[in-house]
Amino acid sequence: MPSRSASRKRSSGRLRQKRRCGWAAGSDLMVRYHDEEWGVPSHDDRHLFEMLILEGAQAGLSWRTILEKRAGYRRAFSRFNPRLIARYGPSDRARLLRDPGIVRNRLKIASTITNARAFLDVTREFGSFDAYIWRFTAGRPIRKVRRMLRQVPAKTPEAEAMSQDLKARSFRFVGPTICYAFMQAVGMADDHLTDCFRHRPIAGRKAPRRNRKPSKKFLLKR
Repeated sequence: MPSRSASRKRSSGRLRQKRRCGWAAGSDLMVRYHDEEWGVPSHDDRHLFEMLILEGAQAGLSWRTILEKRAGYRRAFSRFNPRLIARYGPSDRARLLRDPGIVRNRLKIASTITNARAFLDVTREFGSFDAYIWRFTAGRPIRKVRRMLRQVPAKTPEAEAMSQDLKARSFRFVGPTICYAFMQAVGMADDHLTDCFRHRPIAGRKAPRRNRKPSKKFLLKR
């Protein structure tokens, strides 16, 4: 029976053999995130909230840094339960500022609490955050043919519209670039390059038909 270390080495070797988007290189953690999660359409409110918070936490940092702290974020922020986070008070803020498992930035910590409260407001208005956020892409993933990393934009009109509306609803750390990274993370935008082994598996999935057109009320400025 092979040893665990030998099995891990073979697993790592298989991960490195496949062609994938260039940004995923550098660590097995990044590779697994790329292979198993990035670009896969998500309709789970808890996961959507988690990715919105993590993308905001990344501002000024590398995504690898955030992935390495992801377990710490889940532990520190009540496994991204927005109802619990919305009730955080001064003692929780002080606790989080001392926690080495997360990015100890006062503004980012405060924004997570603010965003949890705004998130709950959205779910009350639309029934779920999923129903709200997917309207920005008419309920379907945006898929473009991208052969090189330089063809992938930092933001799009959909991300700009999302950012504007989230800010109007009191969300913070939701600029257009962060919003587009969020869209990529949760499969609202599929930017796997054409030579990436994940391009066809994800592009071949059928997206659920839902919320095909944004309502005028939804797009109006507040």
